[in-house]
Amino acid sequence: MNEEITRWIAFANEDLRVAELAIEDEINNQVCFHAQQCIEKMLKAAILAQGRMPRRTHIIVDLLNDLAAPWLTDLGDELKEMDLYYVPTRYPDTLPGMLPDGPPSLADARSALHLARQVYERAVTELNILAYSNDEPNDA
Repeated sequence: MNEEITRWIAFANEDLRVAELAIEDEINNQVCFHAQQCIEKMLKAAILAQGRMPRRTHIIVDLLNDLAAPWLTDLGDELKEMDLYYVPTRYPDTLPGMLPDGPPSLADARSALHLARQVYERAVTELNILAYSNDEPNDA
């Protein structure tokens, strides 16, 4: 596998692992942020696997538009909502203004983590790539 793709997957795996650690202590902002980051990085790895350079963006919708990924079609609406977590979960002066219902709840965090796992696992399967780490994501 291309070394650049491997690096994107490695970073995505780390974001997934951090989200899993944060959910144990109900640090919902960090779960949502790292879940968003995992998804973003896996989409960039998938674009690279298709032989193209991903845009320099953090916007999942843009990356989805650049990616031929029928294996993610059923997750489209959920993936679009992940963009809500990029800025508001990072900076206290944006909360609760940018999120419709205030800071992410535990239910939001669990949903975001579940979605990140789905994207990670599907990308690994669909792109015929090996998961970067032997550490398998745990269910929360």
